[in-house]
Amino acid sequence: MGKLPVISGKEAIKAFQKNGWRVASVEGSHVTLKKDGMACNLTVPVHGNKDVKRGLLRKLIAKAVLTTDEFIELLDRE
Repeated sequence: MGKLPVISGKEAIKAFQKNGWRVASVEGSHVTLKKDGMACNLTVPVHGNKDVKRGLLRKLIAKAVLTTDEFIELLDRE
């Protein structure tokens, strides 16, 4: 399993969108994502330049039914 990098909320949203999630709503500094066929939603905090904490990111990845390695592959990293 690869090490989960520290990323911003915007980077996380882009990665989830590559996996078929779409922005359903924006309330304040939180973006809610939905995916057809999934019973749950993902709520990603987008607090300026702050990073998403690794614990929360792991929970979002699990809710999206992805492995950490699958999520890392979705990131625009070099």
